[in-house]
This record gives sequence, C-alpha cells and structure tokens, in this order.
Amino acid sequence: MSARDPVADLRRIAFLLERANEATYRVRAFRSAATALAALPATELAERARAGTLTDLPGVGDVTARCVTESLAGEEPVYLRRLVATEGVDLDEAAGALRAALRGDCHTHSDWSDGGSPIEEMALAAVELGHEYVVLTDHSPRLTVARGLTADRLRRQLDHVAAVNAALPEGFRILTGIEVDILADGTLDQDEELLARLDVVVGSVHSGLRDERARMTRRMLTAIANPHLDILGHCTGRMVSSRPAGVTGPGDKGHRARTRAESDFDADAVFAACAEHDVAVEINSRPERQDPPKRLIRRALEAGCRFAIDTDAHAPGQLDWQRFGCVRAALCGVPADRVVNTWPADRLLDWARG
Repeated sequence: MSARDPVADLRRIAFLLERANEATYRVRAFRSAATALAALPATELAERARAGTLTDLPGVGDVTARCVTESLAGEEPVYLRRLVATEGVDLDEAAGALRAALRGDCHTHSDWSDGGSPIEEMALAAVELGHEYVVLTDHSPRLTVARGLTADRLRRQLDHVAAVNAALPEGFRILTGIEVDILADGTLDQDEELLARLDVVVGSVHSGLRDERARMTRRMLTAIANPHLDILGHCTGRMVSSRPAGVTGPGDKGHRARTRAESDFDADAVFAACAEHDVAVEINSRPERQDPPKRLIRRALEAGCRFAIDTDAHAPGQLDWQRFGCVRAALCGVPADRVVNTWPADRLLDWARG
C-alpha cells in the first residue's frame, strides 16, 4: 500500500468531530497533533512512527500517534473510518431504527434494592413500551448503600419473579439477573451457585473507582474472564453531569446528581477480552452517565465486541430512556446485529448460557 497523508487524516478527523459538535478538547487534540507533525520532515515522521516515539512530541498523544502510524502504513485510520461511516447518516432515522429493533432491557432495578417501584410495576411499564422481556438486575450484597441482595434475599426474589411471570401478559417475561459488583480482586459479589442460576449477569465496578490504571485493568480482566459474566456494565463509572430537570424519580436512591471522572484502565485490553470471552459492553442510557463515552464505544466496536443498550432504570418511566443510548450508538455506527437485546429472549438466554 502507498502511504496516506497522516496530517491530512488528522485534520479530517478534527473537522468531522467539529461538525458533530464533539467536545472542543477532543477537536483540539487532533488539530494540535496535525500542526506539530506538519513541521516535521517526512523521513523523521516515518522514523518516529517505526520507533514508537511519536508521543515524545508535544501535542501528540496515544490516539493521534496510532492514527498517524495507521496512515503511514497506507490504512485509513480506524478513528477516521468510524467517523466517516456515520457521516451523512440521518441520526434520527438511525437511532429510531435501532430503538425499534430492541426487544428488551438487560439492566433494571426494583425496590428490592435501590429502585423506587415494585417488580410488577416495572414489568407492566416494560410491557406498555412494547418490550418482550426485561432483565431484573438488582444490586449484590456489598453495595449496602443500595440495599444489595444477600444470597437468601436473591433466592426469595427468584421465587417471587416466577410467581409474577405466571401472572404477566402472554408473550412477555421477566428474566432473572443481577448487577453484581466487581470486587477489588476482580471476583463477582455473589455465590457461584446463584450466579449459575441467573439468566443474565451484569457486572459493574462501584467502588475503588480511582484505582490506578494497572490495578483497575487487572480487576476488569479478571471479571470478564469469569464464565458467569455476560455484560460489562457502565465500564468507566463516570457521571458527566447533574441530572437534567425532571428526570429524578421517587425512590431513585442510587443515582444522586453529581459529576465524576472516568476510571482509568487499558481500554484496548479490556475490549479485546470482552470480544474474546463474548461479554457484551453496555451502552448505559442514563442521561447523567452516558457511559461509555463515544470514543470508547468506537474502540469496542472495532475490537469486535457485542453491546447491550440498557437503561439502568430505577423507576418505570426511566425504562423509556433507551432512546438516549440508541442515539449514542447510532452516532458511533453500532449495527443492530451487534446488540444482544435486539435478540428474542430465547436467543439471548442461549448466548448467556454459552
């Protein structure tokens, strides 16, 4: 292949990010790198790419360096390819089609943990939205602030769900699950026997969110390798804003308005492990989370990951928040066939058991 022009590629990325109204700092990162590299002789640029020293230059980071290396190899940079793939797409149409393809929601809470409504009320709201199933994923024991379920309480919940399912409209069912804490050593916060009984297991980090990079990466990789884990929940743990007016619901105790930076981990290693172990990456639809950020959705897509577009609902009206996640997925070019909750319940269950 003949080499591309890496400076032109960086400037094109900046332009497309700008047009999509992405964060100014992200646009500036690509423009600054383009300016720094434009001043270098082509031979020095190529030598630095071979030696892996591009990031020694002021204004050049890991992401921009990777784009330059791909460009010099004659490849369209992955970052640019993903932006181009969604260029000119009617966002409303793409997001609407993705939302219409969803058959259920794999991350919801009830008043058994920190939700505000009974299981029955959450289920009937899901029926009204046209869902075919909803996965009940109340919290695990160590998240005491959210009234996490002990093993005994979870067993009682399983019996209760069976009784509720028997009374629900035909064609809809509650699938059993849990949002299990990923503990400091990467183990999952619930009995193995119970995890094996559940239909779908979502694993999330809720503590130690400021762990240093290597430790957080090991923690997540250990959890992803656990055969019981099906979905990696809100992987960065970030809170991007206080909630917009009107979205706070009664009993929504687990999501108070605040902001929080992303956890630091090796995203490439984590998403490669998700692809290897067939663990879906959650696109969390909560307005205050928007987790993962779009740049990580694109990296997970390129890594070959599956996704779950979930609401993390703690109240019935929040079950309609999937549209927010669909907009972000559409912006990143996530196809419906890579989203596990576009599948019928039986296929989802076969996948989770596998």
